Amino acid sequence: MSQFQWQSRKIQAGTGGVYNGKNNPSQNVVALNELKFTLHQRLIEELDPNKLEGIGKEKAREAVEQAARTLIAQEMPGIVGTTRDELVSAVADEVLGFGPLEPLLRDNAISEVMVNAPDTVFYEKEGRLYLSSVRFRDDNHIIRIVERIVAPLGRRVDESSPMVDARLPDGSRVNVIIPPVAPKSPTITIRKFRTDKMTMNDLVATGALTNELAEFFRACVQAKLNVLISGGTGSGKTTMLNALSAFIPDTERIVTIEDPTELQLQQGHVVTLEARPSSLEGKGEVTQRDLVRNSLRMRPDRIIVGEVRGAEAFDMLQAMNTGHEGSLGTVHANTPRDALARIENMVMMAGFELPVKAIREQMQSAIHLVLQIARFPDGTRKVVTVSEVSGMEGQVVTMQDLFRFEQTGVDSDGRVLGELRTTGIRPRFSEKFQVSGIHLPADLFAIAGA
Repeated sequence: MSQFQWQSRKIQAGTGGVYNGKNNPSQNVVALNELKFTLHQRLIEELDPNKLEGIGKEKAREAVEQAARTLIAQEMPGIVGTTRDELVSAVADEVLGFGPLEPLLRDNAISEVMVNAPDTVFYEKEGRLYLSSVRFRDDNHIIRIVERIVAPLGRRVDESSPMVDARLPDGSRVNVIIPPVAPKSPTITIRKFRTDKMTMNDLVATGALTNELAEFFRACVQAKLNVLISGGTGSGKTTMLNALSAFIPDTERIVTIEDPTELQLQQGHVVTLEARPSSLEGKGEVTQRDLVRNSLRMRPDRIIVGEVRGAEAFDMLQAMNTGHEGSLGTVHANTPRDALARIENMVMMAGFELPVKAIREQMQSAIHLVLQIARFPDGTRKVVTVSEVSGMEGQVVTMQDLFRFEQTGVDSDGRVLGELRTTGIRPRFSEKFQVSGIHLPADLFAIAGA
């Protein structure tokens, strides 16, 4: 009896001799994974990888699937129906793609994929985490998929370099960490790249903000205010940055600085710069600070920093204060006040012996507006605070909230209830709208019913 036939009988045992995907599927997961592995090994032996690379993705997949069906028909005639189709697809994913992760990567509704262990794979969908049915054979199986991800990028992951950031061909961000730093199992975290960029109208439709606030944001961008978007991990900062950038006139030259590239600007005059880590020899690193400084020599009308993380904050503030208005950026923080504190700490990382007051004066004159975004327990993402940086009092940067989200409760389905309301304060930069010929509704900042 061949290994195929033995594994096939394990699956068929107790199912009347034919397994069609409906008979005790939970009892056959391990056997199916073993069968997939064995079939994968046989196909690798019989197929020429060089020929597959030269015929294109679609034809290569057709060739692999046809070869898998032929092997199954010869060796495992009892495997039929849905199980056979799933087995063929899974083997093709192993040969040509990223193995068990492929179904999750193909699902456009999934935003993140997290591999914690061979039998523990989570995914995020509509802001909520779910445990998937995806399984790896063992730790070595995870490592094999990791190597397939990083090898085309000239990167490696091993005990001497146990952490690596990479990017999939579609632009999705990947973080990998392996033992001994992650002692229990190799871990993969994938932030999927959205091909369908959300517009400001989409964000309004999902309840992230109101039409009135969207119109206010349009005015701020067109009046060339410097805007900082603040929020936690996965709160939607990059999505908001993409939506805001759509208001930039097509006649302006935009330079984007990212690590890694995520923005999808539609304007005709965009220069994209991306930071680069050092090579295996420790050479060739290009930081975001290097790129910000270089961007000043590129005649930009707008500078967009995808995420301010370190010493580049100093150069960004310098740019905002020396004629490069209308800049946009994001920062990890939980409140607008925390966002400014983080920028202050990052400026200190630049290595200049500047007094705290001098740094804060730079911030208050450079940054006009801080948008705070939050992700709620029901998975929704909303603008929760819009704050103006209004000036200085002594050594303290003063801020005033223009809009605030006020939560009123939670409904029976767990959805957050509340409303984004104006505080009644008119921003000090309103005169910039008039100078730019932008007219907003007279009651935009008025409190309803007042």
